[in-house]
Amino acid sequence: MEQTHRPIMTGRRLLVFKWLMVFLPSATVAVGHSLLEHTGGGTHGLSTWASALPVTLLGLVLSYIFVETLFKVLRRLQTEALAREQDIQTLNAVMQERERLSRELHDGVAQLVAHLLLRLDTIKELVEANREHEAQAELEQLHGVANEIYEDIGESITGLRTNVTQRGLICALQDYVEQFEERHQIKTNLQADDAANQLSPRASLQLFRFIQEALTNVRKHAAAHQAQVSLICDGSGILKVVIADDGQGFLPGSQRNGKARPLGLTSMRERITSLGGTFSVQSESGEGTQVSATIPMAPTRRENGNAAPATPAG
Repeated sequence: MEQTHRPIMTGRRLLVFKWLMVFLPSATVAVGHSLLEHTGGGTHGLSTWASALPVTLLGLVLSYIFVETLFKVLRRLQTEALAREQDIQTLNAVMQERERLSRELHDGVAQLVAHLLLRLDTIKELVEANREHEAQAELEQLHGVANEIYEDIGESITGLRTNVTQRGLICALQDYVEQFEERHQIKTNLQADDAANQLSPRASLQLFRFIQEALTNVRKHAAAHQAQVSLICDGSGILKVVIADDGQGFLPGSQRNGKARPLGLTSMRERITSLGGTFSVQSESGEGTQVSATIPMAPTRRENGNAAPATPAG
């Protein structure tokens, strides 16, 4: 079961605690002194309070100086603790993103390069056997593999150069969608509510990577003519993200060439789950594919900051 970590003391509770420490000692001394004097006779009650007042005020001032100094130290410690927690979250994010990047490189570019080397060996054998027509056919296929590697690297560089935090999520997505459409000749439309720019920097970057991975899958697997990206807030603090295409679709869990289709769904699901959201895929053969996610607009305790740059999934 997932545990949520709540702060030991909120700012409001610390403030109440501070003033209690200021007033209670002095008030207790004054009341106690007055009671002791009062037991000696009622005629001296007024003079007792008058004589106790300067002592009480002095105790109040000294208590305030002591407590204010103490709370300055506590505030500094609290600030340092929050900063260290942020550093730990960032470090965890970097480590998780490195693992994801390693997995994506292994499943994507590394396999394409291995396939490229095998093709080169095949072409060499065909040329040595004077089978020129077959060698020519292999060269054509080799050209396609090299082009796919080039496109994957280009997508990675584009994603890594995009500064979502400075530019804002919608602006960054609009630029990326335009480049995607121009580079791959897939008509892509973006529809986004202004509310999407209110996401935290971590959530914005995670969502940008999520959409980047989804469009990469459209390019590599869908054989689509157009795609639609929408980010709509329903008014209840939930942002719904949909990436849909008119491509060939697929049957989730189906096999192709003995392997499950490499849609990078695990990485995409991890990104949305880290934001406290939900993730789903709907697709049928010949009917296109729709990738959907819903995430809360407000940061949640599950948001762990997996926001380091990543390359698209294959």
